[in-house]
Amino acid sequence: MSAILRELLRVSEKAANIARACRQQEALFQLLIEEKKEGDKNKKFAVDFKTLADVLVQEVIKQNMENKFPGLEKKIFGEESNEFTNALGEKIILRLCPTEEETVELLSKVLNGNKLASEALAKVVHQDVAFTDPTLDSMEINIPQDILGIWVDPIDSTYQYIKGSADIESNQGIFPSGLQCVTILIGVYDIQTGVPLMGVINQPFVSQDLNTLRWKGQCYWGLSYMETQIYSPQPPNSKKYSSDTQSQLTANTGSEAEFSRLFSAVISTSEKETIKAALSRVCGERVFSAAGAGYKSLCVVQGLVDIYIFSEDTTFKWDSCAAHAILRAMGGGMVDLKECLERNPEAGLDLPQLVYHMENEGATGVDRWANKGGLIAYRSRKQLEMFLSLLIQNLAAVDTHT
Repeated sequence: MSAILRELLRVSEKAANIARACRQQEALFQLLIEEKKEGDKNKKFAVDFKTLADVLVQEVIKQNMENKFPGLEKKIFGEESNEFTNALGEKIILRLCPTEEETVELLSKVLNGNKLASEALAKVVHQDVAFTDPTLDSMEINIPQDILGIWVDPIDSTYQYIKGSADIESNQGIFPSGLQCVTILIGVYDIQTGVPLMGVINQPFVSQDLNTLRWKGQCYWGLSYMETQIYSPQPPNSKKYSSDTQSQLTANTGSEAEFSRLFSAVISTSEKETIKAALSRVCGERVFSAAGAGYKSLCVVQGLVDIYIFSEDTTFKWDSCAAHAILRAMGGGMVDLKECLERNPEAGLDLPQLVYHMENEGATGVDRWANKGGLIAYRSRKQLEMFLSLLIQNLAAVDTHT
């Protein structure tokens, strides 16, 4: 329902405030890092961290949603454990307390008695946030609450968040790394079908005031349910680098060779060489590297690129659900790359969209929720079909030459 989406937007902004507050004091930030336990570790990184900011954001989202929509907290699933061990070896379960004073007391235990830090964090956690969007406020859509499940990635691209680089230059609007790659991801799906219904991507660090050093953010959302497809208006500075491709495809003239090198794609720095080689044939120089699965998906939502492609199995349901819902509202989606490459287009089978309600059979730990076949995020079905056709041809050509 639009009431749930409105509340998710509000809590995402509250979450963004926490993320920004935790970056204000370097001394505080050093206290916020604790290495993840082995079972929670993302195998893509040698060392994976969780931060107190991550956990605070997740808990704020859970508790705020539960307060407004009783029973919903049990349907909210996230990446982070809310259990901390302090310097004394005490295990502390982090939850939002009813009052600011009680939250200060609990945070003090996590932060080994650092009262100033605890008070600063508790203040922002309990601060009320108003968030309105005229486009959404004019809509009233009723979706039964009992069919909803929610995936949360409280702070995606934790490494960039910890590193905190603020002076990275963009490449045609796309940031390869830095705080701009940090996102807060909230995706709502149908627990019966696994189809994504609503998505919120909050980008807390978009532009920095050089005088005050304070950051401003941007929020994106989408809703796709039955006949209703609606999404947030694009910011005026969101330049469409993918428009050449779209106009070519709309014209629907010429051969596949003419479409080649018109596509643009964003990839991970760790992408396989075979995929990179095929992409350079399909996209020419319009292949960009960027940090953060959420941010790369957002580049597609913003229209900065046509495609986000990732061939590894190290993204998870909480990484993809929010952007998938927004892209569905726009007429796009997110598909399983491996299944797309094995699919016979002649068979008339539908595209293998990612789903969010089933865990991977036989997997343990976070791998239960991995996107096992990799993924492709796209804005237009027609565009995706053409891209896949070119990619498959060029992957075959790359294999022949190796």
